[in-house]
Amino acid sequence: MRVYLSENAFIDLLLSSAEVYKKECLGFLLGYKLKDRFVIEHAYSLQTADRKPKGVMSLDRSHKQILPILEKLERLQIVGDFHSHTQFGPQKGLPRPSQEDIDGMSPDHVYFIIAINNNRKTMTWSENRDGTVSGTVGNFFFKIAAYYLAGPSSLRKVKIHCPFPPSF
Repeated sequence: MRVYLSENAFIDLLLSSAEVYKKECLGFLLGYKLKDRFVIEHAYSLQTADRKPKGVMSLDRSHKQILPILEKLERLQIVGDFHSHTQFGPQKGLPRPSQEDIDGMSPDHVYFIIAINNNRKTMTWSENRDGTVSGTVGNFFFKIAAYYLAGPSSLRKVKIHCPFPPSF
């Protein structure tokens, strides 16, 4: 399984996590799933999420209001979600799922975790050997990882492909 991330979705992920930095962001990944890959076209941030430095929850009422609109999109569907893990004091945000994250996953969806930390040195954006994408923009260092629940207890890291060279 692989994930192809569009430029629009990539920018949405960065903006969503930077906007609420020090608290976690949350949103839907919109795109489509093929036999061997997910294609992510957009990342929609949930504006009414209950945010904390170490957790974020969707407010069901708001979620229910947008589902009928999303269901009308013929080419795009919700294929997963994303959230951030932020730096908290000296503790760095890491793009690894917690047990709570794993418990909330459903098979056949993809889940992005955006680690966002204070930037200490400028790094160009790259696809990394571990399947993540990372780099710096402004005051932030980002590292994005994707996960897929292949079965009831089969969590797999998914390689992210950005077919464009992100440059800022």
